[in-house]
Amino acid sequence: MRAGVIRVVTVLAFAGAVGSGSFADAHHSFASMYAADRTATLEGVVVQFLYRDPHSFIRLSVRDPKGHVVRYEAEWRGAAQLTRQGVTRLTLKFGDVVVVTGSPSRNPEDHWLRVISLLRPKDGFMWQQQ
Repeated sequence: MRAGVIRVVTVLAFAGAVGSGSFADAHHSFASMYAADRTATLEGVVVQFLYRDPHSFIRLSVRDPKGHVVRYEAEWRGAAQLTRQGVTRLTLKFGDVVVVTGSPSRNPEDHWLRVISLLRPKDGFMWQQQ
């Protein structure tokens, strides 16, 4: 009887370790993707706002210094965190002009940014990392 209990506990412990390990691998380190020691500011037009967990995303059309339109991905907090800070899925709409400041991607060709602050000039809406 005792051997059977030990076997069940061992199987459950192994299953828990495998399950939690795969979950941990699913989340990335911001430091591996973004240069936290630098900031960049972009002004662009919202093309899409993906309000979800674990991270929300703002897709922006930004004009580079030569006038070419470049698509940027701005990675934001998750929907649950943003909701507690007054942001909803209706906060940003297609066509909104926003100014986003954040940590740029370690690879500049990726055109990614981790959001630290966001301003919508037309109405003064402001969000800042807390």
